[in-house]
Amino acid sequence: MSSSETAFHVTVQPSGRSFDALPGETLLAAGIRQGIGLPYGCKDGACGSCKCKKLSGTVVHGPHQEKALSEAEEAAGLVLTCCGVAQSDVVLESRQVTEAGAFPIKKMPVRVNVMEKLSPDVMRLVLQLPANDSFQFHAGQYIEFLLRDGARRSYSMANAPHTGVGQPTATPPVGPTMELHIRHMPGGKFTDHVFGAMKEKEILRIEGPYGSFFLREDSDKPMVLLASGTGFAPIKALIEHLQHKGITRPATLYWGGRRPQDLYMHEWVVGKCQEMPNLQYVPVVSDALPEDHWQGRTGFVHQAVLQDFPDLSGYQVYACGAPIVVESARRDYVNAGLPEDEFYADSFTSEADKHGA
Repeated sequence: MSSSETAFHVTVQPSGRSFDALPGETLLAAGIRQGIGLPYGCKDGACGSCKCKKLSGTVVHGPHQEKALSEAEEAAGLVLTCCGVAQSDVVLESRQVTEAGAFPIKKMPVRVNVMEKLSPDVMRLVLQLPANDSFQFHAGQYIEFLLRDGARRSYSMANAPHTGVGQPTATPPVGPTMELHIRHMPGGKFTDHVFGAMKEKEILRIEGPYGSFFLREDSDKPMVLLASGTGFAPIKALIEHLQHKGITRPATLYWGGRRPQDLYMHEWVVGKCQEMPNLQYVPVVSDALPEDHWQGRTGFVHQAVLQDFPDLSGYQVYACGAPIVVESARRDYVNAGLPEDEFYADSFTSEADKHGA
């Protein structure tokens, strides 16, 4: 696409990396297509994870939610790359651009190998990938299920890549596996199927990897890992990656749920803390009932972090879970001194979230 009449040139600072955006193509889609890893989450104008500063040029936005990009923010030059379309050459400022050679996005069939209920409303799926097709991802990224009616559903890998390596030389060859944690959303097209008719050996189609949520290994700052509900899934992958790589940066996991049962792999985390001296764990429950006999921390999980770390200026934060938790954490942690570009997030937007329901 060399002709300036058919594509606009997009440059990302301070990295200086650039790509071309076709007419009508969103900035994010163009970047992904050309291996430029801009930050993003929902891809639907609902979460604000892709928000960045426009330094020059003209961008028009498709439909999006006010909470993701307000009129005042747009007037100040901020853009959502997931629904922003270039009308001229554009220069953006975004510090979360992945290095060249990001993993290719692929479509492939997968087989349901294991279905295991981790709690009344959380299912662990282990998916078997084809033996003859490599699938690379960073711990913390996600895949999308491609449903028959064209709809898509996004879920984070709950394992680090090294844990699911297949046996391509076996007879017959065995492909790698990936683990997902799926919460039942009653009335949800996909999760009703997972918790109802789905059986082991079922074949599904996926596409990925997606997402800019993964460990930044060029830093030695201590880390806060913040998870609500099944936002624990990509955090679990990060913990496995930290252990596998022998990374000894201090990390404190704050995992929040309404009731103790929502911390559905509590014992797994306790075990990891015994193996990893630099990992600390603070479970937080907001709505314990008397019969839960909960003796631990209570309240909102993102506020528990501030009670322990009132000054976050020297930290990195990796936050995953419900949009309200991620948005509150981003705001309050920056106010507590956290540099804005040290907050990495994956906001778990449901279909209701995406449509403002």
